Amino acid sequence: MEICKLTTKTIKPRPISDSVYAQLCEVIPGGVNSPVRSFKGLDMTPLVAERGAGDMVYDVDGNGYIDYCMSWGALLFGHAHPDVIAPTIERMKKGTSFGITTPIEEQLARKVIEHLPSIEKLRFVSSGTEATMSAIRLARGYTGKDVVVKFTGNYHGHADMLLVRGGSGLVGLNPESTSAGVTQEAIRHTICLPFNDVQAVKDLFYHPQTHNKIAAVIVEPVAGNMGVVAATAEFLQTLREETTKSGAVLIFDEVMTGFRVGLKSAQGMYGIRPDMTCLAKIIGGGFPAAAFGGKREIMDYLAPLGPVYQAGTLSGNPVAMEAGLAMLKLAEKPGVYEELERKVALFADPVIEHIRKKNINASLQRVGSMLTLFLGTKQVDCMEDAQHLDKEWFARFFRYMFEQGIYIPPVQHEAWFISAVHTDEHLLKTRDAVIQFL
Repeated sequence: MEICKLTTKTIKPRPISDSVYAQLCEVIPGGVNSPVRSFKGLDMTPLVAERGAGDMVYDVDGNGYIDYCMSWGALLFGHAHPDVIAPTIERMKKGTSFGITTPIEEQLARKVIEHLPSIEKLRFVSSGTEATMSAIRLARGYTGKDVVVKFTGNYHGHADMLLVRGGSGLVGLNPESTSAGVTQEAIRHTICLPFNDVQAVKDLFYHPQTHNKIAAVIVEPVAGNMGVVAATAEFLQTLREETTKSGAVLIFDEVMTGFRVGLKSAQGMYGIRPDMTCLAKIIGGGFPAAAFGGKREIMDYLAPLGPVYQAGTLSGNPVAMEAGLAMLKLAEKPGVYEELERKVALFADPVIEHIRKKNINASLQRVGSMLTLFLGTKQVDCMEDAQHLDKEWFARFFRYMFEQGIYIPPVQHEAWFISAVHTDEHLLKTRDAVIQFL
């Protein structure tokens, strides 16, 4: 059986990457520990990273690439920022893990709560999947109800109950659950609705079979795993109104948008306060860390205070807490998000204008420093729109950019991320490369 395909259409040879990837394939399924890293459908060996510095990532062959993946959004200040690395190294010297409570957990928790008023208490975990999974369990325990509502194209991690019509690397898999091995029983109480469909939400909440049975609604206020697709204000306001009336818990999945689209995150941008929020990526400062939090009365249902159980050996890991705290302190500095907006506009606005003037069947959509170039459609408002994208066009585009020394997410259904350390020179180079390709 063929395990890994090593053929490549790129011009520049990468012999060490080829060799390392072949060896990885012998011991790791597909040679990767997360499917999107495999460059599936691109007919080339994946990027095998060696190191990163600023806005650059370098492969094992010594090639440098301007990085617009940024560890899938976690690196708001780029690779190996000295103000993040220095305190983290000092923390590591004191011990890397205890499985015991440490003071740094309280410091990061208060920093998050300071900026997100919807969170009165929170609990740290180690991944976004853990955060969303635990938030759903807590919502069910708090309400005493079973039904969970999610939206097509919104990805909330790989917990069984949430693997229903997700986005990104799940596109094209099983139409009901989005993974083999997920039983119908596991998703029996999960309802999936079209994203941004206000009427579908209202119909569900007033349907006799679901009325007063909904425990929680979980939503990405800005979707990132079908590409960057913002929720409409009307859609999120409808969710807020209907969950309030029914007693359901409204959960914002801000794993990607938390402290990325602004210091107040997406909930601040929309002016809507959810009952619970899930965070990850930036709050770990490049280390595995996540959190879920919300109203005090809901959070106090967690053990040891309440009947809902959740635990984790590495939850609140002091090294990750230190890195996350350092990252948020950098984000608090005056002008950070304004400068990010300038950088994104420098790249994006000319591309958007070029697409408009040339009437190209493409679209560049962005929110804050998150963006996606969709090829094959002029507008994406929901996952149904994203089904019309041109996969072969994207494959050619990705290979072209890669040869220019520019690394974008290797799947079209993903967000690009611009960091605070991307240089104007690199942004202009990327802009010109995109326009030239189009």
